Amino acid sequence: MTMTVKSLALAGAVAAACSVSFVTAVSAQEKEKCFGIAMAGQNDCAAGAGTTCAGTSKVDYQGNAWKYEAKGTCATMELPDGRMGSLEALDRDLPAKG
Repeated sequence: MTMTVKSLALAGAVAAACSVSFVTAVSAQEKEKCFGIAMAGQNDCAAGAGTTCAGTSKVDYQGNAWKYEAKGTCATMELPDGRMGSLEALDRDLPAKG
């Protein structure tokens, strides 16, 4: 392999890595944490006391568990039984202690 081919391959790899980082950063800016909308075991990260990260929520719509949703959609999300999404942790639908 010539030096030119190696240089082009390296430049391509660096460009690809930079574009993935940019897309990830932009995507994260377009999303927000939405509490109280995740089904049991399908939250994106920490779900309050006794949980650690993704997939650890214990009940459907657990108020202190969140998922990433498109920015601006959380507070208008309608769920069963009159529940709504929230930008802050909720005190509803928490798992039983014990």
